Amino acid sequence: MAKRWVGKLYVQVLIGVSIGILLGVFWPQLGVDMKPLGDAFIKLIKMVFAPIIFATVVLGIAKMESMKELGRVGVRALIYFEVLSTFALVLGLIVVNLVQPGQGMNVDPATLDTQAISTYTSAAATGTGGVTDFLLHLIPGSVVDAFGKNEILQILLFSSLLGIALANLGERGKPVVDVLEAFSHGMFYIVGLVMRVAPLAACGAMAFTVGKYGLGSIASLGKLMATMYLTCFLFVVIILGSIARMSGFSLWKFLKYLREELFTVLGTSSSESVVPQMMNKLEKVGVSKPVVGLVIPSGLTFNPDGQCIYYTMAAIFIAQATNTPLSLMDQLIVLGVLLLTSKGSAGVTGSGFITLAATLATMDNIPVAGMVLLLGVDRFMSEARAITNTIGNAVGTMAIAKWVGALDSDRMNQVLDGNACAEPEKEALKGTAPLTAVSPEKKHLVMH
Repeated sequence: MAKRWVGKLYVQVLIGVSIGILLGVFWPQLGVDMKPLGDAFIKLIKMVFAPIIFATVVLGIAKMESMKELGRVGVRALIYFEVLSTFALVLGLIVVNLVQPGQGMNVDPATLDTQAISTYTSAAATGTGGVTDFLLHLIPGSVVDAFGKNEILQILLFSSLLGIALANLGERGKPVVDVLEAFSHGMFYIVGLVMRVAPLAACGAMAFTVGKYGLGSIASLGKLMATMYLTCFLFVVIILGSIARMSGFSLWKFLKYLREELFTVLGTSSSESVVPQMMNKLEKVGVSKPVVGLVIPSGLTFNPDGQCIYYTMAAIFIAQATNTPLSLMDQLIVLGVLLLTSKGSAGVTGSGFITLAATLATMDNIPVAGMVLLLGVDRFMSEARAITNTIGNAVGTMAIAKWVGALDSDRMNQVLDGNACAEPEKEALKGTAPLTAVSPEKKHLVMH
C-alpha cells in the first residue's frame, strides 16, 4: 500500500520539496549548488512548450466547423481575463490596506542599497512601451524567431492563422493535419518522460531558494508573506470557487485532479513548467481542443491572477514601509496602471519583479528603491503567485468552455469523480493519451 502511495507523482514531488527545504536549511551552500536541477527541468519543459501550443492550436482550429466560433471564444476569453485580473488586483488592494503589513517599519528610501535591484529596474526600463509597441510585438520578425524565443503570443498568432488556412483548405489540408496529430502525440510522450524527473527538479529548486535566501528572511517579513498567502487562498476559495460552482463542477475535485501539476508548480515556482500537462488534462476532463489551445497560452499573459494580487500588495507595502502617504485617488491610480502593466507578465520566476519595477517607475509617489525590501522574500512569495496563476488559468479555461458550450459535462463529471479508465499521467507516458476529450458521438456538443 505504502509503495503504491509513494509511486504517485505528486507524492514524489512533495517529498522532493521537503528534502530540498532540509538541504537548504542545514547545507545552504549545497542547496545553492543544486539550482541547475530546477533550471534544467524548466528548460526541458520549455523545449516542448512552443511545439505543443503550436500543434494544439492549429489542430483545434483546423477541425472547427465554423470560424465564427474562434472569434466568439477569443472575445469571451479576453472579457473573462480582464474581469478576473481586476478582481485579483482589487482584492490585493483591500487586504493590504486592512492588514497593513508594512506599517511601523519606518524605512528611509535614501538608506537603501539599490544595487541589488538594478537588474530588474534596467529590464523594466527596456521593457516598457505603448500599446502600439505591444501590438507590433505580436507579429514575429520570422516564425523561426518566435519559436526560438518561446514568444507565446507570437506563436499563438501564427498558429491561429495556419489553423484557419488548413480549415479553409478542407481535404487538401488533411495530410498536414494528420502529421500534426502524430507530432502532437510525440510531444506529449516527451512531456511524460520529462515529468519523471519533476521530484528531483522540485528538490533542487527548493534547496536553492532556502539555501540562497534562508528561512530567516521569511521571519523578517513574515507578515507580508502571510498576508500574500492568505489573499491568494481567499481568491482561490471565494472567487474561483464561485466560478467553479457556476460552471457546474467542484473546485476541490478539480484541484485534486490537478494535484500533480500543482505540486510541480510549488517545487519549481513556475506556472510555465506545467502548461503542456495542463493542456492535456483539460482536454481529458471535457474541454474542447480549440478552447484549450487558445485559453491556456493566452491566459499566461492576460490572466496572471497571482501576479495581480502580488502587484497591488507589494506596491502598497512599499508605501507603508517607507511612510509614503497615499490617498484613495493615488491607490486607484496604482490600480489603473497595474490593469495595463500586469498584462505583460509571463509565467516565469522574476517576471513579477520586473513588472512591478516598471509600474513604480511610471509613478512618482512610491519609491522604486523600496523594492529592495522585497528581495529576501520575493522568491518565497513566487510559489503563491505561480500556484494561483495556474489554478486561475485552469478554472478560467473550464469556465470559458462552459460559457461557449464547449465543455462535455458528462465527461467532466466522470473524470472528476474518478471514473476515468486510466490516470492521465500513465496514458501520457505510454504515448496513447487522447488529444481530445470529446467523443465523436458528442462532437455536436463542442461547438454550436
